[in-house]
Amino acid sequence: MRQVPVAVRYGFMPSTVIRRFLYEPESRELTIEFVTGRRYMFSQVPPEDVNAFRRAFSKGAHFNRHIRNRFSCRELAPADQDRN
Repeated sequence: MRQVPVAVRYGFMPSTVIRRFLYEPESRELTIEFVTGRRYMFSQVPPEDVNAFRRAFSKGAHFNRHIRNRFSCRELAPADQDRN
């Protein structure tokens, strides 16, 4: 019997930029929540890219170099309203 991949959810990150992320392997969707409260969903992200992101010492630097502007994305939630 084939096992169905489950979502990979990571709790709060030791990052000054990224709060947490969620990866859906079946759809290859990576959702990233930033400390500002903004959330984005990135499409067609291969599992090896998510694993590299998870292992990266600096999540923000890795995001900027290897995910941002490389995969199509859409905003799911704007920044927290109480932040300036």
